[in-house]
Amino acid sequence: MKTALTIAGSDSCGGAGIQADIKTMTANGVYAMSAVAALTAQNTTGVQGIFNVSPEFLGLQLDCIFTDIYPDAVKIGMMSNAGLIDVTARKLREYGARSIVTDPVMVATSGARLIDDSAVLTLTEKLFPLSRVITPNIPEARVLCGQEIKNERDMETAARTISEKYGCAVLLKGGHSVSDASDLLVDGSLIQWFRGTRIDNPNTHGTGCTLSSAVASNLAKGMELRLAVEHAKRYISGALVAGLNLGQGAGPLNHAFDIRGEY
Repeated sequence: MKTALTIAGSDSCGGAGIQADIKTMTANGVYAMSAVAALTAQNTTGVQGIFNVSPEFLGLQLDCIFTDIYPDAVKIGMMSNAGLIDVTARKLREYGARSIVTDPVMVATSGARLIDDSAVLTLTEKLFPLSRVITPNIPEARVLCGQEIKNERDMETAARTISEKYGCAVLLKGGHSVSDASDLLVDGSLIQWFRGTRIDNPNTHGTGCTLSSAVASNLAKGMELRLAVEHAKRYISGALVAGLNLGQGAGPLNHAFDIRGEY
């Protein structure tokens, strides 16, 4: 069985972060492992608090994983400070990690800021060059390229700029009212759209985590990047269609199966 590692923050409501990553990896047929970078107090309506682990402890988690059950792919999610990013990059280089998918989580779906300003530079300088692909959304891409993104042409320009600047493939997610849930992959000379239709489902908390984890799972199984993205896109779209009613007022059963597309 192929293996995948998520390095990210925990989500106490189970819809995003490490919990979503593990559900997604398991549903996509790989053995999931995790290194916890932070604990969060959050639910579908917002983030109330973040408690970071120490860089030393995160490094110890990564030592334990890579020296025992070596991952075939790595997904990186929320990293809220430069120290955590630095130790992650150092350990990934030390162990020769492969098929790294970095989701540059800067802002939660609810609008909460999840990374401090000093960490952005460390993220782009140390983790992006190690990554097979990064998966920014539109607001994150604006930060990374310094350009406005108002239409699909802007998306193509931004994705190419980011890819060339940081030396990695870019999967630019178009779900923020730009391209009706169509995503764009730029990988060297390859520019490919993955078309999607906006699904009428308010339960989108954790969809970014789920998509990047699905891509990592497919890379772990040996798919080339274009196919890994195609399968991941199909997976999350189908899961959103089948999603349960979640959020405020939902009963215990709904929260127990807080999937947002993971199953």
